[in-house]
Amino acid sequence: MVEIRWTEQALEDIDNIAEFIAKDSVKYAKIQVSRFFDGAEILKSQPQIGRIVPEIGDDKIRELIIGNFRMIYRIVSSHLVIILTVHHSRRLLINNPVFKK
Repeated sequence: MVEIRWTEQALEDIDNIAEFIAKDSVKYAKIQVSRFFDGAEILKSQPQIGRIVPEIGDDKIRELIIGNFRMIYRIVSSHLVIILTVHHSRRLLINNPVFKK
């Protein structure tokens, strides 16, 4: 079983997404947040289930597509996965603070 760690950025992303959705529907904001955490649960047993992030091309940086969002994570070892960010799929990844250099 793999340990899942969340960066502060990823948790902040989820908070921002939930706030935005909640302007229209608190119910759907809660559903979307649950989907993110359910996706992370899958990674505990299947960390390589996500595809390699095309913009990066590193087999350790992967993503799960959850609705309109990309949950991007790094496989650190066979025992550890770090969720880096949750990013809207229509936005350019280069604009995400996690990937700015």
